[in-house]
Amino acid sequence: MPQLSRLFIRAALAYLFLGFTFGALILSNKGLPFAPLIWALLPVHIEFMLIGWMTQLALGVAFWILPRRGSNAPRGDERWSLAALILVNLGILAFALAPLVVLSWLQLLARALQTLGLMAFVLGNWQRIYPLKFTNLKDPI
Repeated sequence: MPQLSRLFIRAALAYLFLGFTFGALILSNKGLPFAPLIWALLPVHIEFMLIGWMTQLALGVAFWILPRRGSNAPRGDERWSLAALILVNLGILAFALAPLVVLSWLQLLARALQTLGLMAFVLGNWQRIYPLKFTNLKDPI
């Protein structure tokens, strides 16, 4: 398994742990109310579980399992996928911090970073799915 896939999956597992912990706090507060501010963690819990865990796990497995190219760089330019890892995680952290610092534009910035990260992943791995075809070249057969 490539190192970048391991990084995606480790980050996903970290978000799974954090999301599970926040979810347990929210659920226990629902049964025995001890802190009404715990409900403020609900959007962060959803973000960690959907984007942090599920999306990053899917990206890590996709980077590992997509067909390899037969060149020196079988997975293409890995910098795009590394940029995706960094941008998606920055977006998740910005979204989690937005309610704490009371900046409404920070959530928009977080979604923009996550979108750019997903676009970077697609750009970096698109040719592994659909390689370039040159129609003006003649077949050697």
